[in-house]
Amino acid sequence: MGELVQLGVIPFNISVLRSLFSSYNFPNDKVQALEGGGKLIRLKKGIYVVSPDVTGELLSVELIANHLYGPSYVSMESALRYYGLIPEKVFIVRSATTNRSRKFENSIATFQYVSVREDYYSIGINQKTVDNKYTFLIASPEKALSDLIMTTPHINFQSVKAVETYLEDYLRLDMSAFRAMDKDIIEQCVATGKKKKALKLLLKLLSR
Repeated sequence: MGELVQLGVIPFNISVLRSLFSSYNFPNDKVQALEGGGKLIRLKKGIYVVSPDVTGELLSVELIANHLYGPSYVSMESALRYYGLIPEKVFIVRSATTNRSRKFENSIATFQYVSVREDYYSIGINQKTVDNKYTFLIASPEKALSDLIMTTPHINFQSVKAVETYLEDYLRLDMSAFRAMDKDIIEQCVATGKKKKALKLLLKLLSR
């Protein structure tokens, strides 16, 4: 399985596999056999990743999310959990995208993509490099929280106290980390995003 090991944990498309197995008479049959044997994991039609059983490396759901549908960056509860700001395990990997909203399910996880405007999209995105092997895009904590508030239908804060209750009791957000957040990023989200009243109340809480 040396050919597969060299691919590492980065997702790739079917053309990479066809090139890798070009010496085979029927490369597609080889791909199907590897998938059936658990050596390859199909993320969606035409997109694969090598199984950790082959590489000995853990898969990154954040990296997979970026490759599965784009342009996109991991955000909302998924990003907050990544930073250790909320205690609950997240079962859906949520991302923001400038494309239409989509949802994909595979053996790794459920991946959900929420559509946002292009001028809002570019605010507060962090690029994370892991072990000098791969890089993925993820919202900053401030952007992840703003995204969550903006894209959750039932959120319609009427007071600063309501925001505080949501953060402390519903999200169980690390409030000391919240106090250290960059107000400028949230201000940019207020200027370009939806739910301006809710985000302004979030800013007021942060400014106290």
